[in-house]
Amino acid sequence: MGYRIALLRGDGIGPEVINAALEVLNQVGFKAEFIEIKAGYDYWKQAGKPIEDGALEVIRKCHCTLKGPLLTPPGPGTYKSVVVALRRELNLYANIRPFKSYGESARPVDMVIVRENTEDLYSGLEFKVGSTALSIRVISEKASKRISRFAFELARKQKRRKVTVVHKANVMKESCGLFRSTFFDVAKQYPEIQADELVVDAAGYRIVTAPETIDVLVASNMFGDILSDVAAAVVGSLGLAPSANVGDDHALFEPVHGVALDIAGKGIANPLATILSSAMMLNHLGEYDRAKAIELAVDRLIREKKVLTPDMGGNAKTVDVAHEVARLANEIMARL
Repeated sequence: MGYRIALLRGDGIGPEVINAALEVLNQVGFKAEFIEIKAGYDYWKQAGKPIEDGALEVIRKCHCTLKGPLLTPPGPGTYKSVVVALRRELNLYANIRPFKSYGESARPVDMVIVRENTEDLYSGLEFKVGSTALSIRVISEKASKRISRFAFELARKQKRRKVTVVHKANVMKESCGLFRSTFFDVAKQYPEIQADELVVDAAGYRIVTAPETIDVLVASNMFGDILSDVAAAVVGSLGLAPSANVGDDHALFEPVHGVALDIAGKGIANPLATILSSAMMLNHLGEYDRAKAIELAVDRLIREKKVLTPDMGGNAKTVDVAHEVARLANEIMARL
């Protein structure tokens, strides 16, 4: 099948890690037409806009999107997050972030954070009244029900045993209270799956101290974002954290990490999160053997500890990791 994939290379280390993922996809025999979309900080400086005109129409005609990290400048007077806009415009309401320990690890981790992607404090409803800045937190029953159902369906599909809702309903009684109560209403439709809860600070503590007790976490937008970085540290690096943004009509795949301007252009960025994001894309498209080959190749690479970037204790370059994962994945693919 001839796939059309929208491609956003991103800012900072984005082009480097995207190139690595494309090399691996090519080596496992994935055939696609990649439609490049211009977006990000450098494009904004050149064109005065953060994403090219007509991008949404092009993306909607593609099977899915693969993107690198994009820079969103802080403070007023600049542009709002491109990826937040894409999530909203494409209705990519579910952010799936799997965290797994690869190779030989003393900390067995295999959890998924399912993050509501469209509401919360990331809705962009901010304003100033005199010397006071205000942000409006939006939590609706509709979005809470949708993301809770998505989390339970994911648990059922992946044969997972438990879904845990994260909240701060002891303080934010209305907004978090609604998110929590809606979750437990949905949980009644999945009696075979255990449903429980964690206050967000306790969830962070549990991820660090007992990650093996967590299966699927479902969280509102900001809590899910923050806890994802905690989970990434537990598995060893943000460079191992892939993600998918999924809606009913489209899906976008990207690494959890940012643009890492401090190492951009040095050739030492860890491409594994983007490579694993591309494997998630393959699974989404039904290319299960190719996705499995990539995942097994990453596991073997980490297990062997010979070709790793500095963030994982090695001295390899981004291209070295890409070449090795591609070689291993091609070798594994031949046996599947």
